Amino acid sequence: MFGGGGMNPRKMKQMMKQMGIDVEELDAERVVIETADGDLVFDGAQVTKMDAQGQETYQIVGSPEEVEDAGVGGDTGESAPAVESGDPDATARDAGVVDAIPEEDVALVAERAGVPESTAREALEAADGDLATAIAELE
Repeated sequence: MFGGGGMNPRKMKQMMKQMGIDVEELDAERVVIETADGDLVFDGAQVTKMDAQGQETYQIVGSPEEVEDAGVGGDTGESAPAVESGDPDATARDAGVVDAIPEEDVALVAERAGVPESTAREALEAADGDLATAIAELE
């Protein structure tokens, strides 16, 4: 950033603080970047937040998994209804997510994980329609 390739990290931090730049490591479990073509899902990525003169910048270090657009919310950009975590009786079916799982999502999960479509559908239901979570659980 400042050309301090051989500089002591402590000295670099001190210089950044003098310049009014605050750096903070975030304990992120998952980062999702939604694009028109699909989603980039980073599991276990290293995320750094830098605040310089009121402008926040986030840096993500990791390898994303590309997931085709699930279409759960349609073209409106709306997400599927969430299941309230505090209610143990709430299920994906109660929230209407299960009925909204498209066949192409089931086929994609089955193909990626190498499992039958019935198993893929069960994994998608358990993951509330989340493709990346369903694939990760099956692999």
